[in-house]
Amino acid sequence: MQHKSTLLNVIDVEATCWDGQPPPGSVNEIIEIGLTVVDLSAGHRVSRHRILVRPARSRVSEFCTELTGLTQAEVERGVPFAEACRILVDEYGAGRRPWASWGEYDRRQFARQSQADGVAYPFGYPTERTHTNAKAVFTTAYGLRRKPGMAQALQIAGLPLEGRHHSGEDDAWNIAALILDLQTRDAWPTTVP
Repeated sequence: MQHKSTLLNVIDVEATCWDGQPPPGSVNEIIEIGLTVVDLSAGHRVSRHRILVRPARSRVSEFCTELTGLTQAEVERGVPFAEACRILVDEYGAGRRPWASWGEYDRRQFARQSQADGVAYPFGYPTERTHTNAKAVFTTAYGLRRKPGMAQALQIAGLPLEGRHHSGEDDAWNIAALILDLQTRDAWPTTVP
């Protein structure tokens, strides 16, 4: 007999960034969407994915390359933001499936960029029902006063940092491990599909 799977999309984005203010006319844009699919009922990570996104109103700075490992040449081979959103909806059930990220940055960046680009927000509304801030859940579950970054949370939970920090694909994979840790502690909220 098969169990009914409860799938969760764990998302981590990397965006264009600068050491200081952006150059005139430039804005933060998503350049990588890391996605790990978690089967909450089975308690394991099912798959990991990476969508490279070509920025339209900014370029990848040297600072950004040092942080994320991504280069302008690499993201130029990516898909436009609208196509990345279509992939999330069509291939990964965004809008139907609950999702989580570490903090609110990813949710807000998608909302800002969707509005700026005139693209439908891929995760459906209302966001409170579909999105879970894993950082807030972790902070409460561990009784912490301050919200830790993802790498610090992995240390607190006794989990390894797998891959490169500030790689969207690797960070989503690591955040998924933290969510599974929270689930074993009965601290992960039951999500409403």
